[in-house]
Amino acid sequence: MSDITVYQPDFLFAEGRFHEGRALAVGADGRVLGAVPEGARVERLAGRALLPGLVNGHSHAFQRLIRGRTEYVASAGGKDDFWSWREAMYHAAEVLTPEDIHVASRQVFLEMALAGITTVGEFHYLHHQPDGTPYADRNALAHAVIRAATDVGLRICLLRVGYARAGFNAPSNPRQRRFIDADVDTFLSTTEALSHATRGDPRVNVGLAPHSVRAVSRDWLTQVARTAPASMPIHMHVAEQPKEIEACLAEHGRRPVELVSDVGLLGPRFTAVHGVHLTEAEVTLLGRAQATVCACPSTERNLGDGIVPADALVKAGARVSFGSDSQTVVDLLDEARQLEQHLRLVRLRRAVLDPGTGTLDGLSARLFDMATVQGARSLGMGTGTLSAGSPADFFTVDLHHPSLVGAGPTSLLPGIVFGAAGGAVREVAVAGRLMVRDGRHPLTDESGRAFQQLARRLYP
Repeated sequence: MSDITVYQPDFLFAEGRFHEGRALAVGADGRVLGAVPEGARVERLAGRALLPGLVNGHSHAFQRLIRGRTEYVASAGGKDDFWSWREAMYHAAEVLTPEDIHVASRQVFLEMALAGITTVGEFHYLHHQPDGTPYADRNALAHAVIRAATDVGLRICLLRVGYARAGFNAPSNPRQRRFIDADVDTFLSTTEALSHATRGDPRVNVGLAPHSVRAVSRDWLTQVARTAPASMPIHMHVAEQPKEIEACLAEHGRRPVELVSDVGLLGPRFTAVHGVHLTEAEVTLLGRAQATVCACPSTERNLGDGIVPADALVKAGARVSFGSDSQTVVDLLDEARQLEQHLRLVRLRRAVLDPGTGTLDGLSARLFDMATVQGARSLGMGTGTLSAGSPADFFTVDLHHPSLVGAGPTSLLPGIVFGAAGGAVREVAVAGRLMVRDGRHPLTDESGRAFQQLARRLYP
C-alpha cells in the first residue's frame, strides 16, 4: 500500500460537485482509484478544497518577456493595436537562443503551476535560428519548451505551428524568418518527428497548428486535412482580427471558418483560437462540427481584439476552452470569469452563460468545465476530471483565504470561479505528485533569477 496515496481535503470536487469528507486515492501509476483502500498512506489537506487541475489551452510562453513592455503608444499621435503590438513582440522572438527559450518558458510554466494549471497547450512557432536557418534538429526549440514544462511538472501538448508567409499578397517579412517552414511537407514531417521523439512520455502530447489563414495557403490547409494523423489535435488562430477576415475574403471569397470547413479541417479535434469575429453561419458550422473555440479574454481585451460570442457558440453546440495566450496575466479562473463578464457588458444582463438549471452553481460549473474538461478535450489529453482511471492532476484552494472565507458547500464553486484570488491556490499535483506545496514550488528562486537575468539582457 506504500505506493498508494490518499489525499483527504475538507471538500473534493468530483462528478460535477463538491463532496464533504471525501478522499482522493491515487495509485502507483498516478491515476485515480475508484475506492480508498485500507492501509494506504493518508495525506490530510485540512482547510482545503481539492479540484481537477486547470487546462490552459493556448499559450505563447516566450511572450512572458514582453509583459509590461507594450502598454503605451510608441509614436506620438499614433495608435496602438494588435499589429503594433506584434512588432514589439518580434523584438523578443528575433534574438532568443534555445536556452533563452527554456528559461522564459520555465518561468511562465512555473507561474501557471502556482495558479493551479496542470496542463498547457503551447502554440509554438519559434522554430529556426535567428537568421532563419534550421537547427540541426528542426525541433530543438520545441524540445526546449517541452523540457521547461516537464522541469516544472506540467503536462504539455506542443502544438507545432505551420507558418508559410507574411500574408496574402504581402511581401516576406524578415522578422518572421524564425517561423517559416520551407513547405507543408516539412511542417508535417517535422511535427511527426517530434511526436515520435516524445511518444514514451505520458506527460507530453503533440498537435498540428497551421497558424492562421493569413500565414498559410489553402493548399497547406488541404494537405493538413488530408494527411494529419487522426490522433493529433489541430489548433489554428481563427477570426481574431477584422483585417484577417478581409484578407481571407479577398483571397478565397470565404470567411475563415468557411474556408476551414471547405478544406475538411473542421471537426471535433479542431480548435479555433479566439473566434472573436464570427457570423451566425460560422457559429453554426463550429457547432455542427462539435469544434472547440479557445477564448483568451485577458489577451483579447489587452489587444483590443473583441469579445468571443461564447453564448451563441455554446447554444450552437460548440465547445469553449480557455488560454492565457500572450501571458498578460496567468490566471485561468480569471479568464473564465472575464469571458462571462465581458458578455454581460455587451448583452446588458447578468449570468449570460448560465445553463438554466436554477442552481446556485450552474454557471460556475459550466465555466469550470470549460477550464478543465473542454480544455483537455481540445488538446487530446485525458485530464480535466478526477474520475476513476483518470490522471490524478489537481489543485487545492485554502478555504480560510480572505477571498474564500465564508463560502459554504453550495456557494464554494461560484466563490472559487468568480472570487478566488491567486494566493488561494495552495497545492498542485500532476499524476498524484505534488509540485506545489503550500503555495511554493521548489524551482521558484532558481527560475526567477535566470528569468531576471534574461529580461535584463534583452531590455537593458
